[in-house]
Amino acid sequence: MMLKGSEAIVKLLEEQGVETVFGYPGGSVIPLFDALYSSKLNRVLTAHEQGAIHAADGYARASGKVGVCIATSGPGATNIVTGLATAYLDSIPVVAISGQVGVNMLGRDSFQEIDIVGVTLPITKYNMLIRKKEDLIPGLRKAFRVAKEGRPGPVLVDIPSSIQNELLEYPELNQKGRAGTHVSKDDVFEEIAEAINNAERPVILVGGGAINSGAQAELVTLAERADIPVASSLMGLGAFPGNNSHSLGLSGMHGHIASNMAVTTADVLVVVGSRFSDRVTGDRNSYHGEKTIIQFEIDISEVDKNVEVDYSLVGDAKANLEKLLPLIKEAKHEDWWDQVRAWNATETCALTRVDRLTAPNVMEIMNKEFAGKDPIYVTDVGQNQMWAAQYLKIDKPRHFITSGGCGTMGFGLPGALGASFVSEGHQVISISGDGGFKMTGMELYTACRENKKLIAVVINNSCLGMVRQWQHLFYDKRYSSTILTDFDFVGFARSCGADGMRVTTCEEFTEALKKAESSDKTFVIEAVVEQGDMVDPMVAAGAKINDFVDTFK
Repeated sequence: MMLKGSEAIVKLLEEQGVETVFGYPGGSVIPLFDALYSSKLNRVLTAHEQGAIHAADGYARASGKVGVCIATSGPGATNIVTGLATAYLDSIPVVAISGQVGVNMLGRDSFQEIDIVGVTLPITKYNMLIRKKEDLIPGLRKAFRVAKEGRPGPVLVDIPSSIQNELLEYPELNQKGRAGTHVSKDDVFEEIAEAINNAERPVILVGGGAINSGAQAELVTLAERADIPVASSLMGLGAFPGNNSHSLGLSGMHGHIASNMAVTTADVLVVVGSRFSDRVTGDRNSYHGEKTIIQFEIDISEVDKNVEVDYSLVGDAKANLEKLLPLIKEAKHEDWWDQVRAWNATETCALTRVDRLTAPNVMEIMNKEFAGKDPIYVTDVGQNQMWAAQYLKIDKPRHFITSGGCGTMGFGLPGALGASFVSEGHQVISISGDGGFKMTGMELYTACRENKKLIAVVINNSCLGMVRQWQHLFYDKRYSSTILTDFDFVGFARSCGADGMRVTTCEEFTEALKKAESSDKTFVIEAVVEQGDMVDPMVAAGAKINDFVDTFK
């Protein structure tokens, strides 16, 4: 079948099961957008290329499928760099297609020519420049395969405009069987099972890899059969049901006291799909301690990279848990649970016990209002993110979406936009601070144009809250460049075609939430909270995770 290169790209996207693409046109992708014009693919024009890549990322996180983004050459391509880094550090499958100047113009500093393959080499799982038309479809097939296989990640394919215009023979898909899921060797399972069965103070720590693997059912079985408390990294929230009695919630820099103390004091720590980032471990030299650490990990390069472990099961976490479970015995750890509950009782949760609007109260109200409805929460980065991670009850995987490793402010709103295309009836809620919302707020216009019933909650404390918190605690309260001036969020929302409400009390927030749910428009809720509210608990960077900062000083 002879097709123009641009038409072949569209056919390839359809072949790969792509339904929605996010992007922004420009000179070097005009042929591709012309081909998309006649296709059945849903193309979403964002307000900015950064919004497109974050939306593709949010789509991938919510669906488990590959998200697709298209950008033109030069500034269009460089505008997706932050989004590629965000997806790379969180292991999210995204295929980014960038346009490039014609093949005969390469290397001549042509108009809008940027070596985007060179720029993105360290922040993609794989990338490539297509120089010959014969490589176009095989290259794109490889891109989708690499993005999904093993530890997922973003792939960039740079396609010159001349190749998009050339006629080529569309090669048929070779339906070769792929290798099965890798499972570790038998001998290690019995040793690991023995360690878990003999443990007196076991803890499970779940990370984002457990979500990628789809291992929730196996984790629940393991925790309940062996009576093990379960802590979570930021990326792992939802891998284990938040309302399950074995859940301790977030562990790490802003982890709950019981969660951090349990991880610190455990004699056996079972880690499923976490790479031991510094925000999880704090002081890596003390993290191991006297405990036995068992790591389930898809990427062998992550084993012993940050923390040395005693046992590793390299491969698909779900498959390895399935093989381990028959060896796990029923157990009860009543004394251990008594200690865990005692630690839990020491956490004051001060901001949920005051008679005013606070971000933790916002989260608690949403827990109540959306109980049993399984909304998809997509957060931005900063205090809003940590409050959401601490207080929201997430029961299902892919229902808490956030930028973890890169910590990308501005991710929340476009990420929620992307998630809304696969939400399947679940309400999508964006949670941002006033600073992060302003970074990519124009995607509110995109959400309105696409008739999305998003709810965007803006926690407005008139400052860059997390940086201000560090300035307050560690920089003698010198609030340099962190105090923000007033902004009319509701007026901005209405200018984009959304509705909105500004609230200052818990009662008003509850009312606004009900209005937002019943609205047929995108709805912005500006929740005004006090500037001095702190995220608590907190561990200083590089400190032991059981060494909590006094945030009330």
